[in-house]
Parts: sequence; structure tokens; C-alpha cells
Amino acid sequence: MHAIILAGGKGVRLRPYTTRLPKPLVPIGDEFSILDIVLTQLSNKGFSGATLAIGYLGELIRSYVGDGSKWGMKIDYAVEEQPLGTIGPVLHLLDDLPEHFLVMNGDILTDLDYAELLGSHRDSGAPLTVATYQRSVKIDFGVLVTESGRIVEFSEKPTHHYRVSMGVYGMSRDTLAGYLPGAPLGFDELVLDLLDKETPPNSYDFDGYWLDIGRPDDYDRANAEFDDIRSTLLKGSP
Repeated sequence: MHAIILAGGKGVRLRPYTTRLPKPLVPIGDEFSILDIVLTQLSNKGFSGATLAIGYLGELIRSYVGDGSKWGMKIDYAVEEQPLGTIGPVLHLLDDLPEHFLVMNGDILTDLDYAELLGSHRDSGAPLTVATYQRSVKIDFGVLVTESGRIVEFSEKPTHHYRVSMGVYGMSRDTLAGYLPGAPLGFDELVLDLLDKETPPNSYDFDGYWLDIGRPDDYDRANAEFDDIRSTLLKGSP
């Protein structure tokens, strides 16, 4: 099994942490970077190889990860000379990828079973499988609905529930075959194209642990909780 890890972003939301460190190398707990945790998880689930799509401060990532032998994996690199979106970096790699592969952001902390997700995608025949998670957003205002200058509904500080993309995808080469390598392509564009073609992606609903480390609140929470969740995240590791 092979994974593509998107690690080229500037991590603007995490400044000043990312002024000198690429986002995947920001520390979690006292021993690990987020990328270290991700690679350990992939290795533990049977992934033999990964490609890191690097850009901003990419040489630091290359120096830290090397050839992947520390994790028992074969790791290579794809360098983004300019931002290509979520899916754009994958287009250059298609000829060297297996028919089905994993694509994921390099800044998520989760106990999702990556191998199970990829297996579900492969068995489904779907063009794309998106790992999803329910997030709740509390609105700190009274919310009004108006019609013709009159208030017709009112909710005091409601909480809305949304199913969101976790930033982990099961993908197939055929799905991307029609796109031009070198051109930017975002996850949003790909999903809208698939919906237009009436070939909708599958949803892989997950209710375990997931944080988006690119968000300062989630990053702070991850460090506060890490001692408690370490054994869950690194199950099977020494």
C-alpha cells in the first residue's frame, strides 16, 4: 500500500510556530512531530511506501525523514515549485502509483485505520472515498431569520452539526486520468466534477479521534491531551 502525504503548505494559521518549521514537523508532546506520528501509523498498518509532496521548508522535511528506513518504509519526494492545491501534486505521480492509493494531509492527528479506509475504497468501486467526521460549531450570537423586514425565526446561540472532510482520501488512478499534470487542482474542484458527472464519491464516516493540527485550537488541544491519547494513536508501537 502506498500513501501520498501533502506536506507543502506554509502553515499560516500556526504562525509563529511555522516561521522556522514546516507544519508537519511541529512538535506533539515531548518526543514526536506530527509527521513522525503519521508515518509510524502508516507503517504499523502495512503501508510499505509513501511520497511526501513538499514545498515550503521542504528540505527540513527531507532531512528529517530521509529515505523512510526509520519507519521501515520507502519514502520519496515530489517538490512543488508552486502551490498546486490538494490534488494537483498527485497528477505528476500517477504513472508510478498503484491503482488505488491513499492521499492525506500531513497535519492531522487521528486514530483512523488508514488501511481499512483504503480497503473500503478499493472494494467499493467508487472514484473517490472521503473520510468524514462530525464537527459541532457553536454560534455565539442570537441567530435571526428575516423575511420582508420581519423576524420570522430566532435561535439563541445555536449549535450546528456538520460532517466535514478529515483530509484523508482513498483514490484511484482512473479518477485523475483526465486532468492535466502541472495545473492546480483542489479537492473541492474534484468533488464538484464528480458530482457533475453523477459519479459521487463515497463517504467513510469516522467517529474516533481526529484533530486538524493546522488550527491553533486543535494544535493546543493535541499537546494538552497527548499523554492520554498516545497509546491510542501509536497502538502497536514500542
